[in-house]
Amino acid sequence: MVSWSSGKDSAYSLHLARRAGELEIVGLLTTITETFARVSMHGVREELLERQANAAGLPLYPVSIPFPCPNAVYEERMGAMIARLREEGVSRIVFGDLYLEDIRSYREDKLRETGIRPVFPLWGRATRDLAHEMIARGMRATIVAVDPRKLPGTFAGRSFDETLLCELPAGVDPCGEHGEFHTFVSDGPMFRAPVAVRPGAVVERDGFVFADLEPA
Repeated sequence: MVSWSSGKDSAYSLHLARRAGELEIVGLLTTITETFARVSMHGVREELLERQANAAGLPLYPVSIPFPCPNAVYEERMGAMIARLREEGVSRIVFGDLYLEDIRSYREDKLRETGIRPVFPLWGRATRDLAHEMIARGMRATIVAVDPRKLPGTFAGRSFDETLLCELPAGVDPCGEHGEFHTFVSDGPMFRAPVAVRPGAVVERDGFVFADLEPA
């Protein structure tokens, strides 16, 4: 199973896991904020998530959570999904984490007694080199959410490309690992066909700037 956010890191992790050939990938695990029918944190429409899954040739395993979502509720619902996956024979979950030790430790702790092990294909990679590699391999992504405390909101809606990497302010991680920005992937080596999107409204909500994408 791949922990799927709809963004570049999880998408590239899927690509690398498939290319390594050691795991049979059987689905995409995604958290959906049921209040909005959108991918949690990224704000991506559920319809576009479904189109990504179709392009990847994999079924979705959505975990619905409310907004706001207490951590206890999140862990209860995710725990129920993990139990289901174990019953279905899943033995690994692939994550797109890069270098934040606390996030990795949290995932390892929560999976330790489940019989499912975490896999981190991108762990420890230099993020600037990784960003250039993603783009060179044909990944096409759009910034769909920005934390304006860490990156100007004007970056919302921009393409994740070489120009963007040159213009990111000093101190901003090229892959947004500290939550500076989140992306939606519309094309790349993990898909059998592009996901057609068009830009929608840019709005500020709950302290974040979201660039909506619409199906095209």
